[in-house]
Amino acid sequence: MNPRRRTLIAALGLAPLGALAQQRSPAPGVDYTELRPGQPVDSQGKIEVLEFFWYGCPHCYTLEPRLEKWIPALPADVQFRRVPAVLNEGWAREAAVFYCLGALGVLDKLHRPFFDAIHRDRLSTRNPATLAQWLEKNGVDTKKYDEALKSFGVQSKVRRAAQLSAAYRIDGTPALAVHGRFTVSAEQGRTQGGMLAIADQLIAIARKGAK
Repeated sequence: MNPRRRTLIAALGLAPLGALAQQRSPAPGVDYTELRPGQPVDSQGKIEVLEFFWYGCPHCYTLEPRLEKWIPALPADVQFRRVPAVLNEGWAREAAVFYCLGALGVLDKLHRPFFDAIHRDRLSTRNPATLAQWLEKNGVDTKKYDEALKSFGVQSKVRRAAQLSAAYRIDGTPALAVHGRFTVSAEQGRTQGGMLAIADQLIAIARKGAK
């Protein structure tokens, strides 16, 4: 998350404003950003929702429990996907961890523990030996992990995440993108709950537009 956005969110008395977001129609340019032109989606006829996040972002970390409740409650015509935002080399390094865990089939199991390790246990991903120790502790074969890290598939996905971050004009995290047409940040939602409430409304707008 960028410093300006973090400072603003910390300064606001946020719960009442988040409730307001649920009571009125969201306003473009205030509650969300409309992408012009829109971005292509590949969601097999469903409404695509992307979460742009960074493992090092404390606000992404605190959003995760809300997402764990929100995602299962999404309508059947919505497809949710996480995208590790890539805004610099450090973020690319942690995006690679995300895609390596996916390639090894352990992402669902270790996504939240990896967040915990960074924010609760102060794991530094800058240190390969420390990261390797964490992987081994969590049952990951480090040889297979290193192979995945160097693979064309993982490197291609990291590059694609960087392209998506640029295409959606992501400048901080967390952020949600709805069906290639809209983005909403925690700053626009006033709270994380408000951000999800606005995303719900944008999903409804996207659904009407698809009919």
